[in-house]
Amino acid sequence: MKVILKPILLAFAFVVMSASVFAQPARYIEGTHYVELDTPVRTVDPNKVEVVEIFWYGCTHCYSFEPLIENWEANIPADVVFVRSPGMWNAMMQTHAQLYYTAVELGVFEETHSDIFDEILLRANYLQSEAAAKDYFGSKGVSGDEFDAAWNSFTVTSAVNRANTNMRDYGVRSTPNLIVNGKYRIVTNQAVPTQTDMLEVVDFLVEMERSSM
Repeated sequence: MKVILKPILLAFAFVVMSASVFAQPARYIEGTHYVELDTPVRTVDPNKVEVVEIFWYGCTHCYSFEPLIENWEANIPADVVFVRSPGMWNAMMQTHAQLYYTAVELGVFEETHSDIFDEILLRANYLQSEAAAKDYFGSKGVSGDEFDAAWNSFTVTSAVNRANTNMRDYGVRSTPNLIVNGKYRIVTNQAVPTQTDMLEVVDFLVEMERSSM
């Protein structure tokens, strides 16, 4: 009888233990640590989990976030895609968004991204106009003709407009902010007090989305 009961009792214990694990509350809670968007926003690759950073070159918090997000990006798995998207609420931010996409179009993003933060926040060259942007890129070896072609290109204009639309659809009102898979926006409040905490919530949501794909 003992031989028969032992495997039954072990199986029962496993079921109880499993039920206990699954019954535990999630570490991060919708409405407290993140919010689900009313309408999902289209992602760049439906086969991957997308993480979008909404940033602004004139934002000191974004500046301090850069080392963290760069380290996070360097370690993402193959099924996750990271996208930067500039926020814009005024003319200066729109110019800075155009600055970002112009750097991408010119193929100098890697050389200029961190330096643009420094230029604006440390050297107080606010790059508020096309002329200032042209001078900046000129100092990086970009010719005037190359700059003009990129700054006024359909590609850059379309990217700025798309980022502006997405930002509004995300419901973002501050930077930096993070969106996971076009569905979830990280909440920045007392429940998510630090930038490291923001990335931990992102990792939680990435895993949740991965399990549902």
